[in-house]
Amino acid sequence: MYDLIIIGSGPAGLAAAIYAERAQLNTITLEKEMMSGGQVLNTYSVDNYPGFLGINGFDLGMKLREHADGLGARFVEDQVQAVEIDGGVKRVRGVKDTYEARTILLATGARHRKLGVEGEERLGGRGVSYCAVCDGALYRNKVTAVVGGGDVAVEDAIFLSRLCQKVYLIHRRGELRAARSLQKQLEACENVEILWSTVVEEIQGQEMVESLRIRSLETQETRELPLQGLFVAVGISPNSEAFQGLVEMENGYILAGEDCAASAPGVFAAGDVRAKALRQIVTAAADGANAVYSAERWIREQGEGK
Repeated sequence: MYDLIIIGSGPAGLAAAIYAERAQLNTITLEKEMMSGGQVLNTYSVDNYPGFLGINGFDLGMKLREHADGLGARFVEDQVQAVEIDGGVKRVRGVKDTYEARTILLATGARHRKLGVEGEERLGGRGVSYCAVCDGALYRNKVTAVVGGGDVAVEDAIFLSRLCQKVYLIHRRGELRAARSLQKQLEACENVEILWSTVVEEIQGQEMVESLRIRSLETQETRELPLQGLFVAVGISPNSEAFQGLVEMENGYILAGEDCAASAPGVFAAGDVRAKALRQIVTAAADGANAVYSAERWIREQGEGK
C-alpha cells in the first residue's frame, strides 16, 4: 500500500515525484512511455522556464528526471487501464500489474489534436506530423506548412524556417494567438508566408503528402497548395479517458482547484490534464508541488480522524 501513486511523468509528475520524496511519502510513479518528460521532450527550445533560458526541451526533461532519480524516486513503466476507489483504497489497474495507494495524482498530460480531414490518417507519418522538432530534419530544403496560430504553431514555423525552402503558416483567423515575442521572431523569417483566414480541407498524395486542398474563409475559394510536409499544431486533448466516471470533468479536463484536489476524495490532478487557464511547463511543475502538499495533508487528516 503506497501513500501516493503518481500517474504520468511529464513536468507535473516529475515535480510531484521530487516533492513526494522530500515529504518522505511512500510513492511510485507510473509512466506509459520508455522515457520521462512528456511533451517537453519534443520542444526545440524552452525560453520561459525560469533559470534555463534557451534550454533544449529534451535536456530539460532529462534534468527533471535526474533530479527525481537523485532523491530516490521510484518509476514503473506501465499503461494504466482504470482507476477504482474502494473505501479509502485507490486501486490503479495497469497492463502489467495492479497498484494500491491512499492517494492518487492524475498527471497524464495531453496529446496533439488532429484536423479530422480526409487524408490525415492515411498519410500520418508519411508527410503528416504533429511534432516539428521530431520530424523537421526530414524536410530539409523542402516546402512545408504548419496549421495553427498559437505558440506551438509559430514556434514550429520558426524552427522549420531554418531547415525548409519554404514554410506556409495556415491559420483560420485573421490574427495569431501566439505571444508577441514569438510573432516578432516569425516576422523576421523571410521564407515563411502566412495564409490568413484559411483552412485545410484535404491532404492529398499517393504514398506521401503531395499537396493540400485549402479554402479561404473570406472568399470560399479553394486551391491546391503543393508541398511535401504538413505539421499540425491546433491544440491538445487531455489524456483522461481512463478516469471517466471517477472525477468531475469539463471537456475532458479534470476539474480541480489550485490545491489540485479533484472531486473524488484523495484524488488529485496536475498539469495539462487539469482544467486551468494556462498550460505551461512552469505551471505543470507548480501543480505537481501543490498536489503533493494537498495529498500529504489529506493523508495526515485521515489518520487524525481515526
